[in-house]
Amino acid sequence: MATNDDDDRIESVVGTNDFADELDVDAGARGAIYALLARLFTEADEELYAALSAGEVTTEFDALLDQTSLDVEPPNLTVTEDREDLSARYNDLFVVGYSEVVDKTDGTVYNEGPPVSLYETDYRPNVSWNDVNLDLARAYEYFGCEVDREVRRNHDHLRLELEFMGYLCRREAAVDSDVAAARLDFHDRHLRVFAEGLAEALGTEPGTGLYGRLGGFLNGFTSADVDDLAARKDDREGDRT
Repeated sequence: MATNDDDDRIESVVGTNDFADELDVDAGARGAIYALLARLFTEADEELYAALSAGEVTTEFDALLDQTSLDVEPPNLTVTEDREDLSARYNDLFVVGYSEVVDKTDGTVYNEGPPVSLYETDYRPNVSWNDVNLDLARAYEYFGCEVDREVRRNHDHLRLELEFMGYLCRREAAVDSDVAAARLDFHDRHLRVFAEGLAEALGTEPGTGLYGRLGGFLNGFTSADVDDLAARKDDREGDRT
């Protein structure tokens, strides 16, 4: 995903903490957390694996959470398995589906996707795929963002939603505090529902390791973020009456 203003990717770099001079350190820290989560919900390359195995990612989350007002337990994301095993776990959970020939006479095949989906619509059975993705496309466009055309993902992919929320947090921190209302709306319409469904799906799978801990943290962090945003909204509305 990129912004139309500067064409930079909305993504995290492990160990980066570049919001120290911005107006709202709390919102900036939350943005960095969302960006880091987006980076982590992918198959670990050598750089990311090194940061995970050395405990640098765990330390980064500790430092970022300390700069927020949220009461959320920092996750332990340090890994001890080798990178091949971690990659296998990622693919088993999020990539590899199941296929079985059910009728050899006509070649009928039963296909099932991976046990844990990284797409929001798979957790929204009562809402159409078109409605969810159109709403997301409009939200991204409204804030001057677009999906990177070189990365073939639907708008409802977890990484895109996390990158977008991270961008909104940074915008809230540096440009416009009123973006907090848009963040609450995006949670209500998309990300919070997604995080709950993802954590539940991971909870039904054995041996989720790092990704189970990530899903649990994402669920708790988004819940705390929503509660804080809702409380601030209530305070503002109370001040007007």
